[in-house]
Amino acid sequence: MLKISEYMYGNKVYQKKYVKKNDQKLEELALNGQTPQALFIGCVDSRVLPNLITDTGPGDMLIVRNVGNFVATLEESLSETSTASAIEFAVKVLKVKEIIVCGHTQCGAIYTIYSDLDAVTFPHLAQWLDHGEKVKEKVTQMHGTFQSRDAMLRTAEKVSVSVQLENLLTYPFVREAVEKDRLKLHGWIYDIQTGEISCYDPVEDTFKRLEDVDVGEVGT
Repeated sequence: MLKISEYMYGNKVYQKKYVKKNDQKLEELALNGQTPQALFIGCVDSRVLPNLITDTGPGDMLIVRNVGNFVATLEESLSETSTASAIEFAVKVLKVKEIIVCGHTQCGAIYTIYSDLDAVTFPHLAQWLDHGEKVKEKVTQMHGTFQSRDAMLRTAEKVSVSVQLENLLTYPFVREAVEKDRLKLHGWIYDIQTGEISCYDPVEDTFKRLEDVDVGEVGT
């Protein structure tokens, strides 16, 4: 006899609590389709839950998650179409108004790009993490040496977010939407321990605490 998973049981709880309370909204989403206002590009890390940390629900955000919240450049995306296809769908079809690239503290992907990963044992992961080489180069160029490895990793997590924003602009349809003010790009760092989000300011090339940012102030 098939034993029910605890996660399947969780669906029963979801149906009884959330669906019962939000049945009208879910019916509208089923009948009318989705109209999310934002594309959220985040990491697969199980400690980062996009809807939880933004207090959003079904239909509010289109969510893409991959190891390291990396965005391949247009050229690189020709052989890695998953994230690129979601970006294309979000901007061209759903016409989202915002794209959020959300990195986080204690990121395993950033830790690994500075480690000797065995490409024989982890061929797919090693190939994907090659996207982190640009991050490492930029960290070295901008910051040089660090007093500790931890300081370097925390800096790399932030630099990586800015690099992904740069990579987004290699897509002509993204750049055009940004230039015509139809689309805003945002870079975030989520602190796993405190739950705080810091926002990237491209003008000052720094991250600001959420309470220090006006709505709409920070974005490319």
